[in-house]
Amino acid sequence: MEARRVVPILRIFDIAKAREFYCDFLGFAVDWEHRFDDDAPLYIQVSRCGMALHLSEHHGDGTPGSAVFVDITGLEAFHAEIMAHGYRYLRPGIEDAPWNARVMTVTDPFGNSIRFSEAKG
Repeated sequence: MEARRVVPILRIFDIAKAREFYCDFLGFAVDWEHRFDDDAPLYIQVSRCGMALHLSEHHGDGTPGSAVFVDITGLEAFHAEIMAHGYRYLRPGIEDAPWNARVMTVTDPFGNSIRFSEAKG
């Protein structure tokens, strides 16, 4: 077996807040959107630097309060970039983790967390 890609599905409840957080604050781009019809919930893919997330308004897709762990490089630069956006609802810091890494946790407006982790040295 070979896993080619893992794409977490995160539950969202407000498209405007999701766009503000994922696109305006974190710098993700919208790759595509899908609705079965005009009154159906939205299912959307956002991505950045090879990482993709699916955001869904569909009942049963994901659980509010989920956590996603992302192993990255360039954590300091990423932190500086998002802090420059001036997002009023979150000002994450970078912490030392016991597994020889530095971690920045961001929590979206729906309680989902993304833990960006970079190995030390």
